[in-house]
Amino acid sequence: MYYLNKHFFGKAVKRLADITFSLIVIIMGFPFFLFLALLVKISSPGPVFYIQERLGRNYRRFGCIKFRTMYQDSDQILSNLLAKSPSLREEFNNDFKLRKDPRITFIGKLLRRSSLDEIPQFINVLRGEMSVVGPRPIVSEEIEKYGATMDEVSNVFPGLTGLWQVSGRNNLSYDKRVEIDLYYARNCSLFLDFKIIILTLGVLILPMDRGAY
Repeated sequence: MYYLNKHFFGKAVKRLADITFSLIVIIMGFPFFLFLALLVKISSPGPVFYIQERLGRNYRRFGCIKFRTMYQDSDQILSNLLAKSPSLREEFNNDFKLRKDPRITFIGKLLRRSSLDEIPQFINVLRGEMSVVGPRPIVSEEIEKYGATMDEVSNVFPGLTGLWQVSGRNNLSYDKRVEIDLYYARNCSLFLDFKIIILTLGVLILPMDRGAY
């Protein structure tokens, strides 16, 4: 009974912290976020936001919100590119990303390198679909990469930031990403969340290659 009460208290505090932190960021940063939205809008035709279906806690699907960083016809660009290049097709199949992606706009590259494209996910946090800190929100096609560990990873809410983001991001192998997400799912705590947030601030401030692309 003590463990259940402690577990419930920890989840309640984490949820309260998620809501409070998200509201503070959105309210204080609203003028800057509006400026970013304007840059996205004038940089290329298309909507300001890109919403992609991701998997949340207990495999629940939700629309993960980001600033749009790609051209509007990005799906067609990708199909043509992968059809012409076996090496790029292999890279995309392995990581679900391309290091040099022609679909990304100039503003999109800046947003991705600074991780500012993920700012709208604070809306997902307020909706109760994500947490500020947690494993990466993945697409359905990535489930097989996690194998038997997916059930454990899915026990917690995906995060806007997490151990993956402060440990090398796309410079890591996919197996290492899975290992990091599983570690967090098994060891998540308020102290670990606070540590990850501090590390995230350092990653955002220090000018270094963070593996973001």
